[in-house]
Amino acid sequence: MNFEAIKAIYLFEMARMRRTLLQSVVSPVLSTSLYFVVFGAAIGGRIEEVDGVQYGAFIVPGLMMLTLLQNSIANASFGIYFPKFVGTIYEVLSAPVSFVEIVIGYVGAAASKSLILGIIILATAHIFVPLEIQHPFWMALFLVLTAVTFSLFGFIIGIWADNFEKLQLIPLLIVTPLVFLGGSFYSIDMLPPFWRDVTLFNPVLYLISGFRWSFFETADVSVGVSIAMICVFLTICIALVWWIFRTGYRLKA
Repeated sequence: MNFEAIKAIYLFEMARMRRTLLQSVVSPVLSTSLYFVVFGAAIGGRIEEVDGVQYGAFIVPGLMMLTLLQNSIANASFGIYFPKFVGTIYEVLSAPVSFVEIVIGYVGAAASKSLILGIIILATAHIFVPLEIQHPFWMALFLVLTAVTFSLFGFIIGIWADNFEKLQLIPLLIVTPLVFLGGSFYSIDMLPPFWRDVTLFNPVLYLISGFRWSFFETADVSVGVSIAMICVFLTICIALVWWIFRTGYRLKA
């Protein structure tokens, strides 16, 4: 394992976060704060509790997951797409570095940025609502697994995309709607039976449900199922990345 190569890629990507603090950190934190003000204050005044949890606190896991997914995908997809766009990816591919080391460097940096932002969002949430995390270990596990999994997913999108429009296509048209419809701001028990059954086909529901359980010990689906769903998606992403480097898909053209 070439740890120097991993370190070089990782530090290069992390340096980009320091150069774009306004876009990488300040903007997501302000956006999340607005969600707390609008949903926590305005709607929270009408909905006092959901599943025995104050509404302002209930939406915290969903907002954190929304930010985590969006930024994991964005950081990883742009991180690998830009070298493709300017042509420097060929220098990386021709270097004595395996695809495993390349993926660890890029995905590790993207996941690290998302985790840092997730911690900042959690600290920001404490300003607006009182929070008590029932299972800190499981919360951290969900954070890490989600950040790594969706950073891998973003890495795949970055390789697949051949223009900046495609880079935003899946996050905007698929991932973000799935997060909003996955119980971020409500419990699926509040839905009519038909729509509750439809929502169970939304994979993001299982991420948000398990993450919310680590906070309040309340969940829409079993925690074991939530962990299993993340692991299945992680396995699929790893298999796709292996196939991409095995075949040179969108890398050797």
